[in-house]
Amino acid sequence: MTGLGEAAVFLCGPRAGGNSDTAGLTFAAALAQAGLPARVVRLRDERIAPCRGCGVCAGPGERCPLDRDGDAAEALFDLIEAAPVAAFAAPIYFYHLPAVFKGFIDRAQRRYAARLAVAARAPSSPARPAHALLVAGRRRGERLFDGSLLTLKYFLWPLSRELAEPCLLRGMDAPGDLAADGAALAAVAAAAREAAASALSAGPR
Repeated sequence: MTGLGEAAVFLCGPRAGGNSDTAGLTFAAALAQAGLPARVVRLRDERIAPCRGCGVCAGPGERCPLDRDGDAAEALFDLIEAAPVAAFAAPIYFYHLPAVFKGFIDRAQRRYAARLAVAARAPSSPARPAHALLVAGRRRGERLFDGSLLTLKYFLWPLSRELAEPCLLRGMDAPGDLAADGAALAAVAAAAREAAASALSAGPR
C-alpha cells in the first residue's frame, strides 16, 4: 500500500468499449503496474443531473439544489480533489467534449463560485496535475483539441488541479483503432507511469 489512496481515471465517452475507454483503461493499468492502483469511473453509468442555471450556488452557502441522494456529482468532485492522480479519457465530438462529460463539468459551477468567493482573500493550495487523454477520429484539424483543453483548464481550477501535458490521439475513429496502435498505447502507458512516479515521489498530502 502506498498510503496515497487510489488514483481516479474517468471514462468520459458515451460508448462502452470505445477508443477513449481503451485510452483510460490503458492509463489505469499502467498506473497499477507502477504501484498506484486506480479507481475507474464510467461517467455514462453515474447519475448526474444537468445544471439548470438557477444561480442558487452563487448565493450564501453556495449549495447546489441538485445535490441530493443518488446524485453523484459532488462525490466525484471530492474524488478528483483527493486522488493522487486524476485522469480523464474522452472522445472529441464536433471539436469538443461529449455531452455526458460536459454535463458533469457544468455541475462544477458550485465549486467555481465558491473558489471565486475566496480567491481574492485566501491563497490557494498548490494545484496537482490532471491528465487529459483526448481521442479524435479526425486526423487533421489545427485546433481540434483547443476547445476541450480550455474547458478542462477552467473546470479543474476550482478542484485544485491543473492540466499536465495532454495525450492527444488523432485518427482513432473505428472501434479497435487505438487497441491496434502499439505506439499510441505505449504513449498513454508512458504518461501514466510518469504520473505515478511523480505522485509516489510527492507522497501523501
